[in-house]
Amino acid sequence: DAFLKIIILCIWFEYAIVLISNQDFPHFLCRLNLISLVRTLAVVHTIETINNSSFLPGVRLGYYICDTCSDASKAIQSTEQLLAVNGTLPVQCELLERPNVKAIIGARFSEDSLAVARLLSLYMVPQISTTSSAQTLGDRVRYPAFLRTIPSDVHQTKALVNFMKYFHWDWVGVVYGDDDYGKNALQSFLADSEVADICHAFKEVLPHYLAHNEIDKRIQEVAETIRLSEAKVVVLILKEELVSKLFKEMIRQNISRTWIASDAWSMSRNISQMEGINQVGDIFGFTFITGPNPGFKEFLQQLTLSPGSVNLFLEEYKQLGKDAGFLTEAVDISMTYGERLAVWSIAHALKHLLNCNETDCPGERDFPPWKLLKELKKINFTMENQTFYFNASGNFINGYDLINWQPQEASGQRRFVVVGNYNLTKGEVHIKAPIIWSNPSNTVPVSMCSAICPPGTAKKLLKTSCCHNCTQCLEGTYSNGTNLPNCLPCENDTWSLKGWNSCKPKEEDYWKWDGSHAIVLLTFTAIGYLLLLFTLIILLVFYGKPVMKQAGGTLCFVMMVGLALSYTSVILFIGKPNVHICRGRQILYALGFSLTVSCILVKALRTFVSFLPPYRQEQAKRFYKPPVIITCGTLIQVLICILWLIFDSPAVEAFQSDQSMIITVQCNEGSGIGFGIMLCYIALLAFVCFLMAFKGRKAPQAFNVTGHIILSMLIYLFVWVCFTPVYIAKVNERYSIQAAAILVSCYGVILCHFAPKWYMALCKKKEQLTREAYIARANNHIDSVDVIPEITLEPGFIMGVTSSWCIKKICKVAKTKVSNPKRYSL
Repeated sequence: DAFLKIIILCIWFEYAIVLISNQDFPHFLCRLNLISLVRTLAVVHTIETINNSSFLPGVRLGYYICDTCSDASKAIQSTEQLLAVNGTLPVQCELLERPNVKAIIGARFSEDSLAVARLLSLYMVPQISTTSSAQTLGDRVRYPAFLRTIPSDVHQTKALVNFMKYFHWDWVGVVYGDDDYGKNALQSFLADSEVADICHAFKEVLPHYLAHNEIDKRIQEVAETIRLSEAKVVVLILKEELVSKLFKEMIRQNISRTWIASDAWSMSRNISQMEGINQVGDIFGFTFITGPNPGFKEFLQQLTLSPGSVNLFLEEYKQLGKDAGFLTEAVDISMTYGERLAVWSIAHALKHLLNCNETDCPGERDFPPWKLLKELKKINFTMENQTFYFNASGNFINGYDLINWQPQEASGQRRFVVVGNYNLTKGEVHIKAPIIWSNPSNTVPVSMCSAICPPGTAKKLLKTSCCHNCTQCLEGTYSNGTNLPNCLPCENDTWSLKGWNSCKPKEEDYWKWDGSHAIVLLTFTAIGYLLLLFTLIILLVFYGKPVMKQAGGTLCFVMMVGLALSYTSVILFIGKPNVHICRGRQILYALGFSLTVSCILVKALRTFVSFLPPYRQEQAKRFYKPPVIITCGTLIQVLICILWLIFDSPAVEAFQSDQSMIITVQCNEGSGIGFGIMLCYIALLAFVCFLMAFKGRKAPQAFNVTGHIILSMLIYLFVWVCFTPVYIAKVNERYSIQAAAILVSCYGVILCHFAPKWYMALCKKKEQLTREAYIARANNHIDSVDVIPEITLEPGFIMGVTSSWCIKKICKVAKTKVSNPKRYSL
């Protein structure tokens, strides 16, 4: 040959061992495994493709195929045969430094690869597997010569967990094999699922060997466990043959679940074509990244080998009587992408090792395997726009495809559809195609121990970590996601109520200018100002006339000033309080209403003195000094307010509750002593007015103002007596009641003292308002008397009261009768 054969590649060809019982002794029958056959042929095709190219000029790659029969012991035996391909390997302590086999591709199952990797590590012969994903094979100390074109199971279990987390499946069952692959994958899955808060309803194990005496019994027991469990999702970390047996039992018992496949059977055509496979439910699996293999389909359809090649397994396949295109239909040839990568990895390593150029490979031909292993660890090549290399653990980092086994109603089989992928670097599952669910509503099945806790609640775990109750977040905490383990505290001066999913700043509560309270108060205050203005106009129009004198003369203007101050204090109840507003509204009311009541006290005192006996009248007149009474009555209140401001001044307080999002900003009158003394002083003035007016209540009604004083003071006293217990009890609406009490008190004074004068000024005839008219009406009320000494009283004393009542009193005291009432003069 023009080319030199320097390397022999080997791929493990797996047989399925089937136990057939015949009376008292077992027989073993090996059945051709089409998937392993196609994988083997993919290696052969890639070798021939490289040989037919100029990638390794002057070098030809050879291959030798051995069968492991899915048994670790048989795999070791086959490995020994490969290492001594020109004869039987002698039993000796010395190791072969330059065996003819420079690299080995295989085995298919991790159980076999683990056994072979131990042996090959002695000779440092590179071993590349395309399907063995057990995590332990990444141990560089125990398996320094092992490499693989797929990720470790540590990533596969992370992909499985992320897929379950994507659909909120936290209550799942696991069935695994008792081989190294199953045990290692289980431990990795348990660790990853614990981090993701995924719990396991059950963990069942099946014997690895199909010839195990208890295999059928264990299959039935596992099926019963699955049937009785509430978990609707089951992970199967098993060989294809074990899954096939389990699914037959599922179909027989009509059990439907959502099944998640490990890479060992995620693309099994045999299972997808089982009779009744559409009855078992949804099936998902992660498979190693697949890709094209140019020319391989045509190679399978022709099945022609290079001249001089011997392939006993291919000869056995031909004896089955299948046509050349059967393999392309029976097996998904995209799964052979890993075999293509493995061969090309060796080719790239050889190119560097042999110092190949465009025309020759001048490097050492009979090299020890460890040199090739060294170069394999350094390769970095690109295929289909993707870079491939072995990481520090000897693995390719190329992710997984998510496969959905979608039912085919016509054929009753399943077809493999790539619906997503798992990115190893980001650790995320991406769904990129629609998923067809097997349930009638085509919705995502639910597999949870407990219901999802919505935002605003947190999980209160029970004995099993995935089983929980949902508890509402307390005040001051929140949760903005589902199934959060704890509620989060509010920050940055925010707050939340029970069961909230976010925190918000608390809102200050006071009487805003556009609020309903404010609008009502402002409306009645404005009406009060208009009434005062109306009164002022009438008094100015009738100034100096009897109506004005009967109303109290200039005293009315002082009363109106006091009422205006009181109305102004109501306005200060609106808006955000501050210390000046809190002080101002109480002081304005205190001084304003004290001034008003002091004026009313003058009117009551005048009436009271007018009807005293003559001998007491002169004495009382010395104390009847209106300016002094008004000034003193107001100054006492000024002194009270000053002491109140000094020793117990009103201030602003912000009241908030954990059960409320409202910060109530309100005025605090201190200890309440000063506020109480202020109100008690006004009440004392009002009570004195009431008593004096009550004394003159027998005066004829037509000329009597005592009734108006009594009514206005009773209104005031009643309103503030009602307010006192409300204030003492610290009722939240006490300031609303106080403002209303001020308005009612002011309206009481206006309606009782000024409204009658409106009537007299606007409704009575002018001739009824003259001085003579008043005297005439007074004479009509005087009884017929004989004689009375002529008495002249000061007009100011009896202004506004009926003359006849006064004369009767005087006559009674003098024990005389009036003979000529006209002689009596005002």
